[in-house]
Amino acid sequence: MSDKDERLEAGREIVRAKQDKGLTWADLAATLDRSLVWTTSALLGQQPLDAEQAKKVGDALDLDDDVVDALTLPPVRGDLALDPTEPVTYRLQEALQVYGSSIHELIREEFGDGIMSAIDFTLDFERVEDPKGDRVKLTLNGKFLPYKVW
Repeated sequence: MSDKDERLEAGREIVRAKQDKGLTWADLAATLDRSLVWTTSALLGQQPLDAEQAKKVGDALDLDDDVVDALTLPPVRGDLALDPTEPVTYRLQEALQVYGSSIHELIREEFGDGIMSAIDFTLDFERVEDPKGDRVKLTLNGKFLPYKVW
């Protein structure tokens, strides 16, 4: 099994163990003293964990040593870590297809020619109660990076 496969499989093991233990992603975020979204991303295999963080998660979830070791492998990002057929993922892609050009134009108008970083970046998740049905609020907060002119 490749490192990428091991890292992603460790994430699947975490989902199972979390459910078996009755823990939440927020519980695991508190264990690591990190944000909810970053912790979830890390434990699914998309952010780096050091040996101490992996051990804390392993202890909290009673994970095998092999799974704990796999948590310290390099993160897997991009297509390998994404299931484009999963409905939430699909709808987020759809939102970007519909509003991506508008977001681009608004960033360009406000900041100039450049991009919003996904490296110097935070993502916040919030449930917003609404009498018509609760809503999901995502806040993307990325550093503006101007294109270099030379």
